[in-house]
Amino acid sequence: MEEGNGTLATEFLLLGLSDAPDLRTLLFAVFLLIYVANVAGNVAIMLVIWSERPLHTPMYFFISILSFIDVFYSSTTVPKMFGDLLAAARAISRRGCLAQMFFFHFLGSTEAMLLTLMGFDRYVAIFNPLRYPLLMTRPLCLGLAGLVWAVGFFHSLLHVAMMSRVSFCGGRRRVQHFFCDIAPLLKLACSDVRTNELLLFAVTGFLVLGCFSLTLLSYVLIASAVLRIRSREGRRKAFSTCAAHLTVVVIHYGCAGFMYLRPRSRHTLSQDRVVAVLYTAITPLLNPLIYTLRNKEVKVALRRAVARRLGGPGD
Repeated sequence: MEEGNGTLATEFLLLGLSDAPDLRTLLFAVFLLIYVANVAGNVAIMLVIWSERPLHTPMYFFISILSFIDVFYSSTTVPKMFGDLLAAARAISRRGCLAQMFFFHFLGSTEAMLLTLMGFDRYVAIFNPLRYPLLMTRPLCLGLAGLVWAVGFFHSLLHVAMMSRVSFCGGRRRVQHFFCDIAPLLKLACSDVRTNELLLFAVTGFLVLGCFSLTLLSYVLIASAVLRIRSREGRRKAFSTCAAHLTVVVIHYGCAGFMYLRPRSRHTLSQDRVVAVLYTAITPLLNPLIYTLRNKEVKVALRRAVARRLGGPGD
């Protein structure tokens, strides 16, 4: 197949994080520890939530989904990065590249919407605690979770379908990134990509800003409800239930906004790589730490689960 003066590219070369052999070995060791800790931490949270009946509530149901997403979100990019850090050749097929891009945006957009859903859940729990069990029923939670998965799927499918129509000439296949993302690939295209750029900025921007705005609205309403609580202990407890989620929201949207909502003239792939490392490797590790260190119920459940494994008392 030919187009213009070059053969169409059937694979890409991921340039990765560094070409220095000593630094690549160090990066491999560091990110391997981070990845193992991420998987172990998030799997532990899922198992504890599923096994501990006191945690069978909507809030912890959504946290378990967040942990599930984080395991596979980092697994979309980090294992390939491991191979590239150790290998001289860092090739990825065009189909493999599009598949990696699909799962990256599928899981990333689903997580953004899930965080919005978790903000709404906290608003209902604090604003109307007596009716909360009647409002946030299990069928409703399952339906809302299914909705965010479906929207994330079609959002990612739209991007990948448009990217599959882009031509990449054989002489331009060196991707300045450690995984296949839309922005670095568009810089290699030898066909018109204005529609793809508009889609990336408009659709992804609408999703990020929309989710962030709804989350922010939830917390404005939460703050107004908490300030009406008369007891200081009641206010402290209400704010503490939201602190962990709010911390995750700030990290997630800060990274997403920096990557996808900057003007194209200010985009630099080196900055994107740094933020992507935080976004894909570090943040999924922080989530289980935040939810366990800031959440008394999870810490108690973890101790109880460990004690049962060791044959000790449950409390």
